[in-house]
Amino acid sequence: MGADYDGHAGELDKAASAFAGVRHRLFGLAYRMLGNKAEAEDIVQEVWLRWQTYEHRDGVLDPAAFLVTTATRLAIHALQSARARREAYIGPWLPEPVDTSADPELGAVRGEALELAVLLLLEKLSATERAAYVLREAFDYPYLRIADILETSEANARQLVSRARAHIAAERRTPATPFEQRRLLDAFLRAAQAGDRAALEELFVADVASYADGGGIVGAARVPVVGRERVAKFVATFPSKFWGGAAFRWMETNGQASVLMSRDGQAFALLTIRASDEGIEQLLWVMNPTKLADLA
Repeated sequence: MGADYDGHAGELDKAASAFAGVRHRLFGLAYRMLGNKAEAEDIVQEVWLRWQTYEHRDGVLDPAAFLVTTATRLAIHALQSARARREAYIGPWLPEPVDTSADPELGAVRGEALELAVLLLLEKLSATERAAYVLREAFDYPYLRIADILETSEANARQLVSRARAHIAAERRTPATPFEQRRLLDAFLRAAQAGDRAALEELFVADVASYADGGGIVGAARVPVVGRERVAKFVATFPSKFWGGAAFRWMETNGQASVLMSRDGQAFALLTIRASDEGIEQLLWVMNPTKLADLA
């Protein structure tokens, strides 16, 4: 019995070691698919439960491939139900930001598929298109591997990625450099606090849009504000209490410069922007307290 126990324990240790080696990738994949940390962690935990109880684990030649495949398929299923919940979400829904300065490995792999604005664009893709795009753009998986994971042909995997890329390219201009993105965000904050409508308009592209995610918990615009003049007027007329007593902490979320705003030690908003060489395209205000808790 002792030998059987030792053998079983050894097999579990081996399984745990294989899982630990790929766990971070599983979370990164699930987060990019779902845009929510708790939901991504649920996927990771479900993968572990399935892996440790899988009867044919000894016959798995490539544990990492098996685990990534399991996570991808679970995330596709979870995304379908998550989208149904988001239809009832109060106001604009934005992905939950992650602090990539505290978790640099998350943003180390081809970071574009991690930006909040890109995750928001991915919401418009089918679940399989999103999975194919994430596997290719975030983790550089070969098309044949993507095809195996999605149970499709290599040609179709290429088409899925191509359609996803085309959709994103059609929705955005050439992204600003990290330096320029931070410079524009800083300039925006100064103009916004001063209520300088003209300065704000100079920073914006013509079709700029402001999205505020309050989740129905805090006061926030429940529809996006769109257009240079409308957004400038909207921001310039923020009540003084919005800025009054606010402390600003620069941080890196989802691989980009962001500003966490707090008052009396309580975070009330995270702001980042999508910017191009033409100016600010989107203002992304995360104000739902449940999405700020870990950052604060």
